[in-house]
Amino acid sequence: MSQKTYYITTPIYYVNGAPHLGHAYTSTAADTLARWHRLAGEDVFFLTGTDEHGQKVEAAARQAGVEPQAFTDGIAADFRDMAARMNISNDDFVRTTQPRHKAAAQALWQRLEEAGAIYLGAYEGYYAVRDEAYYDESELTRRPDGTMVATATGAPVELVNEPSYFFRLSDYQDRLLDYYEAHPGFIAPQAKRNEIVSFVKSGLRDLSISRTKFSWGVPVPGNESHVMYVWLDALVNYLTAIGYPDMEAQRAHYWPASLHLVGKEIIRFHAVYWPAFLMAAGLPLPHRVFSHGWWTVEGEKMSKSLGNFIDVRPLVEEVGLDQVRYFLLREVPFGNDGDFSRRALITRVNADLANGLGNLAQRTLSFIAKNAGGQIPPRGILQEADHTLLAQASALPERVDAAMARIAFHEALDEVWKLIRAADAYIDHQAPWSLRKTDLPRMNTVLYTLCGVLRVVGIVLQPFMPDSMARLLDYLGVGAERSLDSLDTSLAEGTVLPAPTGLFPRLLEDPHAD
Repeated sequence: MSQKTYYITTPIYYVNGAPHLGHAYTSTAADTLARWHRLAGEDVFFLTGTDEHGQKVEAAARQAGVEPQAFTDGIAADFRDMAARMNISNDDFVRTTQPRHKAAAQALWQRLEEAGAIYLGAYEGYYAVRDEAYYDESELTRRPDGTMVATATGAPVELVNEPSYFFRLSDYQDRLLDYYEAHPGFIAPQAKRNEIVSFVKSGLRDLSISRTKFSWGVPVPGNESHVMYVWLDALVNYLTAIGYPDMEAQRAHYWPASLHLVGKEIIRFHAVYWPAFLMAAGLPLPHRVFSHGWWTVEGEKMSKSLGNFIDVRPLVEEVGLDQVRYFLLREVPFGNDGDFSRRALITRVNADLANGLGNLAQRTLSFIAKNAGGQIPPRGILQEADHTLLAQASALPERVDAAMARIAFHEALDEVWKLIRAADAYIDHQAPWSLRKTDLPRMNTVLYTLCGVLRVVGIVLQPFMPDSMARLLDYLGVGAERSLDSLDTSLAEGTVLPAPTGLFPRLLEDPHAD
């Protein structure tokens, strides 16, 4: 039986500015899912990258006084650095300025042309450079000063009139609606699915897919006075990385993608335009598109004018990488909007990590170092309390897997912390410090049970906090085999353990101080 594949993508990040908290959030979520599926023994391909074409990038490069390619090279490198600093385990980093991507985008264009899905006309309507999106008048608001903006995003729009190739999007309205009905899990969460279904039912117009007013893009094959609309160009990246148009390429078996993770502002491009392009090209559709919410900062939307964009890298230096990763995934249900504040971060890290998991690990392992010869103690005879706690631990991977299938990181982590709280109550009730004086075999059994629970916690939490959990598993003497399947074997009694140190130092700033 062949290994199950799992192909997950982030959106490719637009290079008109530096990476910030929102980019780190999407990448961390995708990374955690990729690591979870690897942990389960699947053949995972994880893609991220940068979206480097379009009028907005050309304008930003001009403002910076550099050529667009030099401009995008610098910002793409910054995004790579952000990924490295967040310990993102992507298998590839695609850039839309790469020759392989240009070849893939032009190949898809030709497939669409051969299928009769493209025609040449002229576009007259509203376009928002900031969003790189076309808008119908019904989607616009006129401000008191007379300017028109996109209602959803506030981006200024301009009236555009130029020759354009069009994609016959209107031909795919019924096919898309049929597909959504046949595949209810294709778009998530449910509120976004409802929004997209409503949008498509309201009627689809053919989509302008080329521009002539600027040149920073992929040339249209056969008519290089046009460049491809940046969203047609960008969406092809998911095919570029698997070797398209060579569907016999080494990575071709990963298609269709298992999951596209996207921000809520770009759900329409991924859930309407992209599946229509793929249908027209005769290619299988991705299994799922999941849109997450936005982070505000202290109640304010991140914006350049407010100067409140958060670069996560200094934050990681200050409070710790895994602490930041944990906070991002635990603080709000994935799919909802969240608000970032230092107080919330410090409270969460101190309560859950320092006082919770860190304290449980430290009190168990330091007690073993002092009172059990610094090695995994003998298991002895298990009592009902031991069986109960170990049964909860053995059920944990399946519970976490169910939450991960729903892309509910906070629920997965809540399942882990239920076990941590149960282990805390167990150690308090069993009181190994008292057993040390009265019943050494029983003390050893209690400590062995706690080590077993900590091993399950450490293995299950690896996708969320890779570095910290690697250290915890080292402290428990766990060897190189740390997959979910490895939990089928028992801890080896007598394994000599290294001296433990604290996993999660308490953050010094008191969020409740006046």
